[in-house]
Amino acid sequence: MPSNLDAQSIAPHPDHDHQACIDSALAAARELCRDKQQKLTKTREKVLQLIWGSHRPIGAYSLMDALAEGEQKRVAPPTVYRALDFLLELGLIHRINSLNAYIGCQDPSHEHHCYFLICTSCNLAVETDPGPFQAAVSQLKQQSGFAIRQQNMEFNGLCPHCRELSE
Repeated sequence: MPSNLDAQSIAPHPDHDHQACIDSALAAARELCRDKQQKLTKTREKVLQLIWGSHRPIGAYSLMDALAEGEQKRVAPPTVYRALDFLLELGLIHRINSLNAYIGCQDPSHEHHCYFLICTSCNLAVETDPGPFQAAVSQLKQQSGFAIRQQNMEFNGLCPHCRELSE
């Protein structure tokens, strides 16, 4: 995850090579599956490739449509949801609740909290370092005695590229 919040670390340039991201994500997935003795099936791998095909969240039904391209028949919803559940469980992807969509995890090597910057213009979504927010959440948890099981923070606005275009 980006540890600083400059424009280069937040949003990929419009000419960004997504194939490098896909290759990196697949290598991490293969290694993680090998370490955890899990099987990265062709369907799971293809779903992960599609999710990493851009830095924009993608929904399950869009994944089904993309998987069906070039195939004789449409992929059944349970097949896609099982693949998504597997990828979520291993921490290879995140679910963006407000969009009911999925995005690749920047660092699946360890469990971490999800903080996203989401562009309302181009739909770019970027996972970012929780920084000082995490300290505030920890303090809240301690003061309230509340056992937080999951936390996702989503910030909506304009990415640097869209901000440039709107000025």
